Amino acid sequence: MLNVGIVGASGYTGVELARILSTHPEVKLTAATSRKYAGQMLSEVFPNLRKRIDIRCENLSIDQLIDRADFFFTAVPHKTAMDIVPQLLDAGKKVVDLSADYRIHDAAVYEQWYQAHSSKHLLPEAVYGLPELYRDAINGCKLTANPGCYPTSVILALAPLLRHKLITTDSLIVDSKSGTSGAGRAASVSSLFCEVADGFRPYKVGGSHRHIPEIEQELSLLAETEVTISFTPHLLPLSRGILSTVYASLNHQGKSTDLQSLYEKTYSEEPFVRIMPSGNPPATQHVRGSNCCDIGIQIDERTNRVIVMSAIDNIVKGASGQAIQNMNLMNGFPETSGLMHAPFFP
Repeated sequence: MLNVGIVGASGYTGVELARILSTHPEVKLTAATSRKYAGQMLSEVFPNLRKRIDIRCENLSIDQLIDRADFFFTAVPHKTAMDIVPQLLDAGKKVVDLSADYRIHDAAVYEQWYQAHSSKHLLPEAVYGLPELYRDAINGCKLTANPGCYPTSVILALAPLLRHKLITTDSLIVDSKSGTSGAGRAASVSSLFCEVADGFRPYKVGGSHRHIPEIEQELSLLAETEVTISFTPHLLPLSRGILSTVYASLNHQGKSTDLQSLYEKTYSEEPFVRIMPSGNPPATQHVRGSNCCDIGIQIDERTNRVIVMSAIDNIVKGASGQAIQNMNLMNGFPETSGLMHAPFFP
């Protein structure tokens, strides 16, 4: 039995980690940190965990934390993670970090979009935690950088096309929509019910969203050339879910390729990627609460463009579920352990 700790258990990703871990056959949750709720039972903070999780939130020092678990999820904000992760690794622990601090390989790029990086020496050893691309590297590694939610949906949607060089790389347009849980649990006027309900709006328009360098990094590696995207996120009046629609121009080779068969073959062995039947686009309500990514593909012959649509639950496959998928790989557990529950519906 693996003793596991959640650093930052009081956010949406923290409670989702706890929820999934509560039925995981190989682990025991032995630490859950929270400054705000220190002293309270986690099931008091999140009543959905009653009779499922029996652990108290604590505000622990690193020295105290190290003695409580062998594996840690750091579900804390950017910058906070890089102050904690090096100490956990130095103590011989394994970590899945859910912040952006170790996702971007180039420290200069990270600092351009975020802030100064205080543990650059760890960037070469951090594995980008998208199992469908980097399963072999994640197996047995010490530090996994869990991907962002938008990047997960976009990279899985485009990987087959870029690997097979079927699209031009100067024409990628990504239109993504997310539920409000993607903004986190902290109070904010922009995510109040009256600000979100009955509305639909873009935000971070004009290439300013922080997930752009992460997406471009991974797409460039797949394409083996520099890739730049136009990315516009939108806020949906939903609690959870992401739907990304990606537009790309087919090149000469792509025109004659059976793209439906390509996607089905590419992801046929992937337990969490489901390719939709031709003509049936994915929908967020069909992946809610699951670690699934549903992908649909359609060719617009009039414009010679391919349209790829992907739907994930932003808190599960876009965060906590994928983090547990990575934990499974890092510790030699079956990759699907604790994650094979069907999506919620309705």
